[in-house]
Amino acid sequence: MTFNSIAFLIFYPLVLLGYFISRRVGGKVGKNMAWIFLLAASYFFYLYSQWELIVLILFTTIVSWLCSLRIENLNTRQEKAKEQGEADDRFLRNLKRQKQLCLLLTLVASLGVLFYFKYANFLMSSGVSLVAFLTKRNFVYHPMNILLPVGISFYTFQTLSYAIDVYRGDIKTERHFGYYALFVSFFPQLVAGPIERPGNLLPQLKEFMPITRDDVQRGLRKMALGFFKKIVVADLIAVYVNAIYNGVDAQSPVPGLSIVLATVLFAVQIYCDFSGYTDIAIGCASIMGIHLMKNFDHPYRAKTVREFWNRWHLSLSTWFRDYIYFPLGGSRCAKWKHLRNVFIVFFVSGFWHGAAWTFVIWGMLHALYQIIGILTFPLREKLFSRMGISSKNPVLGAVRCLNTFILVNFAWLFFRANSTTDMVALLKNLFTPSAWSFSLTEALKVMGMTPVGMVITILSVVLLGLLDQAIRHWNEPDEGEVVTRSGVVVLVVWMVALAWTILMQNDLTSSFIYFQF
Repeated sequence: MTFNSIAFLIFYPLVLLGYFISRRVGGKVGKNMAWIFLLAASYFFYLYSQWELIVLILFTTIVSWLCSLRIENLNTRQEKAKEQGEADDRFLRNLKRQKQLCLLLTLVASLGVLFYFKYANFLMSSGVSLVAFLTKRNFVYHPMNILLPVGISFYTFQTLSYAIDVYRGDIKTERHFGYYALFVSFFPQLVAGPIERPGNLLPQLKEFMPITRDDVQRGLRKMALGFFKKIVVADLIAVYVNAIYNGVDAQSPVPGLSIVLATVLFAVQIYCDFSGYTDIAIGCASIMGIHLMKNFDHPYRAKTVREFWNRWHLSLSTWFRDYIYFPLGGSRCAKWKHLRNVFIVFFVSGFWHGAAWTFVIWGMLHALYQIIGILTFPLREKLFSRMGISSKNPVLGAVRCLNTFILVNFAWLFFRANSTTDMVALLKNLFTPSAWSFSLTEALKVMGMTPVGMVITILSVVLLGLLDQAIRHWNEPDEGEVVTRSGVVVLVVWMVALAWTILMQNDLTSSFIYFQF
């Protein structure tokens, strides 16, 4: 079930109705009814999409919960032994080995399922290609018929963060299986995030704090913004992007300008598609009085690639930071180790995004950006200092922002390419002088964009900017400012946005991009 489907437009109001009724009961009975109802709704949400793979989420949930319970019990035994002075080195080593074994079992179970369903064909195909290359023989690999479970990369990371936090002693294990199962499967963020941490989401699913009018208003505004991003902007732009990226022909030249325009449009598309999903997810949860973490913070305003990753897909970026980058040593180590850690994180990030070399190359390219930035930082700071240019100079800021946008867009080409063959063909056309002999009119024609289509696209993006600014102003007014002063402007923007959404709505079945990850 997707957010932009008729099924969800029926499902969500019914869930709200049942949830509000269960909460109205009050006391322990109402509390139990609320979490049971939400858990049932969440499993129905998943069953509606892939009923035959529900066993996978149940398996990872049960294994991670049982192993975490065991780790918690071992932690308790360790604390009691220390208090009673009975914790000798041999005893502590034995407990540590048992804890490590439980954590390893969780990792093997969760990552094993992820690797089989998402990466088995990719790894086998790559292995066969490597053997064929080394032996100079022709081998053909016939892919296995494996169905990719929806949201597996997201809920797997959520169970892993829980087990690791319990192992570290950062949180206490949740002994109520129902609450934990709801944490893993909570339907608004189940399929494409945000990847929630147990310390934030679990307490909310247990306590069910009072729902305020502000929660409902913020939720409705977030959902409206998300639907606008997806239906009006992302799905509209997708037509022009697909015309280039899905029509790559190594024999026929594609205008270089068409590739550039399609890539820039894809940057807008993937932002609106993915942040649109998380806006809807955050809005759905907010209406129920549950607050999910922020996942995007205007990433294309970033002045460096590092800042871009501090603004883009925050739940994933912070996950890699806390569970891979910091344990490896982060930046508090030798320079070469720091650079190694950066490379590993972005290699894993690329691999996480998809079972294709295009995603791996995309990740390594971002690693290269970061490494070059780290190595050249002292030189750049020294140069700006000698030139008397402040780091807060607005002109310098604009140049750095544009430079970052160009680098990120170049990387998006690898991300969007359907295969390495398409990737090579696109790069060849991009850097072939003859591919730039086409005029702007011809380049737009290849994309299927008419003058009217171009105007509609520009107006949609501009209206999105106004809507986003209006919502930000409404939700987070400047200090000492009365929000009602801009009420008329906000109302007008909302009315225009609603009318535009209705006019532009053409497909309530298009999937979100990050569903494939």
